[in-house]
Amino acid sequence: MNECALLELKDLRVGFRRDGIVRDVLHGLNLTVRRGEAVGLVGESGSGKSVAALSVLRLLGRDGVITGGKILLDGGDLTQLSTPDIRKLRGKDVSMIFQDPSTALNPAFTVGTQLRDVIKAHRDLVGPRIEKEALEVLERVGFTDPARVVRSYSHELSGGMRQRAMIAMAIACKPRLVLADEPTTALDVTVQAQIVELLRRLVKELDLALVFITHNLDLMAELCDRAVVLYQGRVMESGPTVDLFERPAHPYTQLLFDSIPRLEQLQQGAGAAGPSRAVPAWKQAGGVANTGCAFAPRCAWSQDQCRSDLPALATNGQREVACWRARELQA
Repeated sequence: MNECALLELKDLRVGFRRDGIVRDVLHGLNLTVRRGEAVGLVGESGSGKSVAALSVLRLLGRDGVITGGKILLDGGDLTQLSTPDIRKLRGKDVSMIFQDPSTALNPAFTVGTQLRDVIKAHRDLVGPRIEKEALEVLERVGFTDPARVVRSYSHELSGGMRQRAMIAMAIACKPRLVLADEPTTALDVTVQAQIVELLRRLVKELDLALVFITHNLDLMAELCDRAVVLYQGRVMESGPTVDLFERPAHPYTQLLFDSIPRLEQLQQGAGAAGPSRAVPAWKQAGGVANTGCAFAPRCAWSQDQCRSDLPALATNGQREVACWRARELQA
């Protein structure tokens, strides 16, 4: 794996405009992704995972604003690019796999038409070479009959096949970075495993840098080398995925892992597995909304310092954790 960083988010701050006021939803996010590496972004809905990915391609919509920080791709700051230049980058150097292929694919055009348009836009190919490349990339993502797929409309494909077609479009122009935003959400468990295996293979074969956004901790463990845990736009913890699973250091990470249904609990039935292991519901705690740790109102281990002072992201080897009580809780 190339040790040089391909993507670096440095103190990235992103907000959305409402009633004339921009309110940040990412608060100084730092993230590094290398070529040949898969990094998982995990956290509850609203934690900022998708916003972070959309910021890279400047797909935040009319009300989204990058209010600070840098987005570096091979050292160049994407926040400084003009709109035409960022459009040239999309699909060529950085591509995105969206959550629901049934809405991401245009139902009025065949898969082949959409795939060929991507290739035409970013690669110096013409005529039969475009068709040949389209068939080859469909074969690469696992289609055994690519000639039929290029003639098919999205409604003629299964959910797994549609997602493979989306992945084909994402890698057709040989990008350096792929952003995968919940690419398995609409699929059943068996197909999810197939898509994760496909992504893992493509990362190795193409030396891609992959950012994998997910709620599914088990899928993240299967695919990702490193994991970053987000909560309300801040990094709570990051490190090698295996280490986080074996010994989570932040209370929020611990609760996320504890909330995964266990086979023995399901076999025992509702109410037989003891107290709920779910992450506590969010509750308003007056006076601490803009101070201290964002997770403090929901944390069973919080103390006065947690509610008054924002913990810095402390580094310990390959691990980072933002918690005043991390050492104590891991002891």
